[in-house]
Amino acid sequence: MIKIVDYGMGNLRSVQKAFEKIGADAQVVSSPADLAGAEKLVLPGVGAFRDAIAELKRTGLDRPVREHIAADKPFLGICLGLQLLFDVSYEDGQWEGLGVLRGRVVRFTDQPDLKIPHMGWNSLEFAQPARIFEGVPEGSSVYFVHSYYVVPEDESVIAARTEHGTRFVSAVARRNLFATQFHPEKSQSVGLRLLTNFAAL
Repeated sequence: MIKIVDYGMGNLRSVQKAFEKIGADAQVVSSPADLAGAEKLVLPGVGAFRDAIAELKRTGLDRPVREHIAADKPFLGICLGLQLLFDVSYEDGQWEGLGVLRGRVVRFTDQPDLKIPHMGWNSLEFAQPARIFEGVPEGSSVYFVHSYYVVPEDESVIAARTEHGTRFVSAVARRNLFATQFHPEKSQSVGLRLLTNFAAL
């Protein structure tokens, strides 16, 4: 069973519908008890880092998320769900993240003609093989909506990069942990292939 973490900050239904489209059983859950025994966990997210981490901690969902990852069970973070994995975010202040991966979350630097937020389709440049990208061609386009990106301390977790004023990290992978800055549920056939690969883990 794939469980999607509901902490009040995600486009949960669209993620669930994408899994349904590929024939995978996915359930939206909102309490720590409901996360117990999850085979696979998805942490989506849209909005402010500060509000998201505060809500995860208030509801007690942060602990089972960490425990799931520590047990090396399949995990997928999406957009804000990627950023929350890191030590600290500098979005409108300084906020402590889940600390699963070492590194920080920073804003795109203002540049002439650079649109922030980075919104729309952009291509992937793979940094290492990752099981969720099996069957996804190099240079495939995926859908982004974000103003901040992650900077991992350990570059061995970087699975893909994308160019937008700078070459930023657009996906990470470590054992059974995977996370993307882009939205697979909005990335048409490429996104569905990624979700299919995750569901098959």
